[in-house]
Amino acid sequence: MPYTMLIIEPRGQRAERGPEQGAQVYEQMLAFGAQLKARGLLIEAQSLKTDSAGVRLQVRAGKRTLVDGPFSEAKEMIGGFFLLDCETREQALEIAAACPAAQYATIEIRENGPCFT
Repeated sequence: MPYTMLIIEPRGQRAERGPEQGAQVYEQMLAFGAQLKARGLLIEAQSLKTDSAGVRLQVRAGKRTLVDGPFSEAKEMIGGFFLLDCETREQALEIAAACPAAQYATIEIRENGPCFT
């Protein structure tokens, strides 16, 4: 059963770390992903650049609106995701608890499925 594990980081946290500490954190996350892949639990994982490199799009009444990041109203940003293949919700929660990012970010677990249920 697929679950998505979202890494929700406080905005500005990456800049506070600096490049050296940031590289160490990134390596920890890569190792975590490699372990999940070796166990057959990881479908895909990606890190995302900061929201300052992002853009939000809305289409209302046929009109497209774009808002460039950073998004001042947001206190957090999605820093990355892991798409997992777990047998149960509890297994997904165990994986989230073992994720290095759980020490400095919020991990949101969502079961994948239709948006109308």
